[in-house]
Amino acid sequence: MCGIAGFINFNGHERNDARVRVRHMTDTLIHRGPDEEGYYVDDFAALGHRRLSIIDLSTGQQPMGALEDRVQIVFNGEIYNFLDVRTELETRGYHFKTKCDTEVILHGYVEWGEHCVERLNGMFAFAIWDARNKNLFLARDRVGKKPIYYYHDNDTFAFASELKALRAGNLCSDEIDPEALDCYFSFGYIPSPRTIYKNVKSFRQPDI
Repeated sequence: MCGIAGFINFNGHERNDARVRVRHMTDTLIHRGPDEEGYYVDDFAALGHRRLSIIDLSTGQQPMGALEDRVQIVFNGEIYNFLDVRTELETRGYHFKTKCDTEVILHGYVEWGEHCVERLNGMFAFAIWDARNKNLFLARDRVGKKPIYYYHDNDTFAFASELKALRAGNLCSDEIDPEALDCYFSFGYIPSPRTIYKNVKSFRQPDI
């Protein structure tokens, strides 16, 4: 289990302020990834990661970059068939620096774009920031095993593995959604995509 968090400011942001904010977010996720922490910040994006080392203990740090760091990924989960996908990518000329499944997703995105998820078998939630076209790609496994929450307004898109990380980044209000609260008292849970906060959504997994 790892923790991911980040945000995009479409109007741009000051890098030092963004780094402080994303670090506050990932600090709330230390229980998900006590082994390592990592950050990526540019003029528009800030990504953070807390790592629980399972595969490739010596490398595989995140965020991980490709294409001279213009494409960055933060990933939580496990790709069961990553060796098969890696072999296919190697036949297409890709070279790998690590033995981890994160790099397979990253190169898969470079090769196939958003269709890379069609080749992945596993439990996952990840975010890829493509600085070439200022595009953020979020994906979640089909069953929804790994959580991801998001907030969006006119200027900012923020995401995290847990709601409290969004609050720690001061990226959303704590206004309660009364309909979500009613669902909780009626059913014992809050149906996706609602969350307890009015303007925060749970990223829905695709229909199977």
